[in-house]
Amino acid sequence: MNVVEMNGAGGPEVLVPGSRPVPQPGQDEILIRVTAAGVNGPDLVQRRGHYPPPKGASDLLGLEVSGEVVSAGSDQTLWKPGDRVCALTNGGGYAEYVAVNAGHCLPVPTGIDETDAAGLPETFFTVWSNVFLGQKMPDGGNFLVHGGSGGIGSTAIQLGAAMGLNVLTTVESDSAAAFAESLGASKTINFRESDFVPVCREAGGADIILDIIGGDYVARNVKASRHDARIIQLAFNLGSKVEIDLMPFMLKRIQYTGSTLRSRPESFKSEVAQDLRKTVWPLFDNGALRCVTHAVLPMSQAADAHHMMEAGKHHGKILLQP
Repeated sequence: MNVVEMNGAGGPEVLVPGSRPVPQPGQDEILIRVTAAGVNGPDLVQRRGHYPPPKGASDLLGLEVSGEVVSAGSDQTLWKPGDRVCALTNGGGYAEYVAVNAGHCLPVPTGIDETDAAGLPETFFTVWSNVFLGQKMPDGGNFLVHGGSGGIGSTAIQLGAAMGLNVLTTVESDSAAAFAESLGASKTINFRESDFVPVCREAGGADIILDIIGGDYVARNVKASRHDARIIQLAFNLGSKVEIDLMPFMLKRIQYTGSTLRSRPESFKSEVAQDLRKTVWPLFDNGALRCVTHAVLPMSQAADAHHMMEAGKHHGKILLQP
């Protein structure tokens, strides 16, 4: 099968065409003929040499795909050949075929194009498990989402609005603001022109903050929070080493947490998939949620997709097609 390999660690230019044997599904796996694969932040970090795949996982990039089930392991009973699915992978998505744990797959939502569905698993698994799973949402609470026009941000805005939260988000342009508002954000903050801290304070403070920025945002998030807030850190685009006064965390009773999804146990990812199918997937049927695809490129142009991702001008997901 055709794949995209890494010719060492570095910039997008290290992504090159390659050829690999078609993987064989394990007993609890299914083999998917890939319709499309999503491009995500962790792909960029792995390409730079800082996010190695877990033991036993494919060294190929690609943490989410959509496609057709072509064969299934002997121990799984969830899927059969011919089913159309989207799936969270541990790697290997930048290829024509990928073997995936059967419990980490979901049906392509009704009315959603199969190509677009490739952009759902990574961000929906991540946002749902960190923000919503097992959590009681404050009625009409303020949810601050940083980076509202990207993959994580656009997913968080939609889920927050669907769950009855008042969503505020930081963006970098008027077009990004319009995009975020179309997804359900009630307030957009152009971070190049305004400080999000006083905006949040004027709204009463943030009950939940989802941050992918890090750096000086860590301390500013605390200032923007109200008492008993939750701050969830998913990435550190401006760096993870910061100096901060911890006293406000204690005085405001702030919960500060974060996680990387790839290293979580397989059973946890299956639990998230089941909860998404039960609670979230029906929201696609009634139009409360939608796919937000920015661009679809041939997989041979994976380097261009990474350049596009790093430029940070995209609105929604960037996808690759074999």
